[in-house]
Amino acid sequence: MAIYSPEVRKALDSGRPIVALESTIISHGLPRPTNLEVARDVESIVRSAGATPATIAMIDGDVHIGLTDEYLERIAQGSDIHKATTRDLAIFAAQKKSAATTVAATAHLAHQAGISFFATGGLGGVHQGAQETWDESADLTALSRIPVTIVCAGAKSILDIGATLERLETLSVAIVGYKTNSFPGFYLKNSGFSIEHRCESPEEIAALLRARKDLSTDNSALIVAQPVDKEMDHALHASLLKSGLAAASQKHITGKSVTPFLLEYFHTESKGESLRVNIDIIKSNSHLAAQIAVAAHL
Repeated sequence: MAIYSPEVRKALDSGRPIVALESTIISHGLPRPTNLEVARDVESIVRSAGATPATIAMIDGDVHIGLTDEYLERIAQGSDIHKATTRDLAIFAAQKKSAATTVAATAHLAHQAGISFFATGGLGGVHQGAQETWDESADLTALSRIPVTIVCAGAKSILDIGATLERLETLSVAIVGYKTNSFPGFYLKNSGFSIEHRCESPEEIAALLRARKDLSTDNSALIVAQPVDKEMDHALHASLLKSGLAAASQKHITGKSVTPFLLEYFHTESKGESLRVNIDIIKSNSHLAAQIAVAAHL
């Protein structure tokens, strides 16, 4: 049984547009105390665009759809916050643990709660060297079966972008670029791979969602890929990715621990540049997701 914040409960009861927000970026993606400041800012951005924010997390075994400020602080500052993908939810619930939700878990819980719009930073995907390790994010299979509209800055640039796009195509997950035909690479505007389809406005995306429903092709996610406004320097990014992957390998960091390690490595070694980009991404994506949610409710 999920616990709804008063704000989200009111929005659901009145049929107002809602945007789901993941909590892993708060607990594992941004440093303290910036993480709490950004979490509050993002919720304010969603509200200012006419939608209701629903940050999703698990507190002491209970799923929360929308967090009060007290629980937002708990996720941002707590030392006992786990990282939960979909497979972990029942285990953490039974063990009464607290956890921040990944893209996969957030999409699952949002859909359960009747929330169709979701903003995040970058998607998980196929990791570098996956042909040997089989390391692939659960985000991909989740998006293949959960009908949410997710606004993101493409896939995280620390991944194998080409392989990630191939998997999304195989899983029949639709992708549209927002004012772009280049698939974004999180820190980078252009990952080097193209997108076949694009939309120019929230209203055009809302029309696309209606067409998906009419044609019964809305049984999986729609990815709206929006590039960051001011990207990271390409040479700096390439250098940090190479040294970061080497550091992760040397420390024997694998699986779901790789992404938070590399994000922290980028934050530290780029002297705040990657942090700036990361914050810009989640703020702009949340604003666009709210605009789409509002347009779809008109």
